[in-house]
Amino acid sequence: MEPIIEPGVGRPSGYFEVMLSRPSGLRLISGYLDRPAQEALAGAIATVLEGAPLYVPRMPRSGKPLSVRMSNCGPLGWVSDEAGYRYQAMHPETGRPWPLIPRMLLEAWSDLARYPHPPEACLINYYGPATRMGLHQDRDEQDFSAPVVSISLGDRCLFRVGGRRRSDPTRSVELKSGDVLVLGGEARLAFHGVDRVFPGTSTLLPQGGRINLTLRRVSLP
Repeated sequence: MEPIIEPGVGRPSGYFEVMLSRPSGLRLISGYLDRPAQEALAGAIATVLEGAPLYVPRMPRSGKPLSVRMSNCGPLGWVSDEAGYRYQAMHPETGRPWPLIPRMLLEAWSDLARYPHPPEACLINYYGPATRMGLHQDRDEQDFSAPVVSISLGDRCLFRVGGRRRSDPTRSVELKSGDVLVLGGEARLAFHGVDRVFPGTSTLLPQGGRINLTLRRVSLP
């Protein structure tokens, strides 16, 4: 891997962008959010979760529970249960509409996505110490020209990414609180997952663990 490192422009000092050479279109913006910004975003997400509590998703057909807990904000939210993967406008347990996407996340999308239309969904995944996420593609959306923007809060994790086939070689990237990954171009449909969380590596979240915020455009403009 031969990354291209560019200093941040118009953001707090200390963040830099790493364009990973494979797959193309995978960008790591390291330290994008400083500690005060992380605290502000964590507080905004806590407010979101008051209206849309975390719940345990289930695998299609089998109904097997996933180890991650999740929620959403935005006009649409991604859900998984016995009926399959899909986007819907209501929380599956409360029946209420998802809360609005916090302004900080919309600003991050505008700053980093390089896409002219706003996100329609923000998936909120909470990872405990033993939580994993197997290799998967984000392909339930209609417009693959829009990137996926993924923001990390809390404990560090080991993120793994490959190619468009599950059998393609993979590489691992350690993500810390305040980092952002952008999956666009060839990387938009790359298989990716989380191999492990490193407990106790952040003091940001009172309950510990890691929160991953995934901004997505769902429908065609």
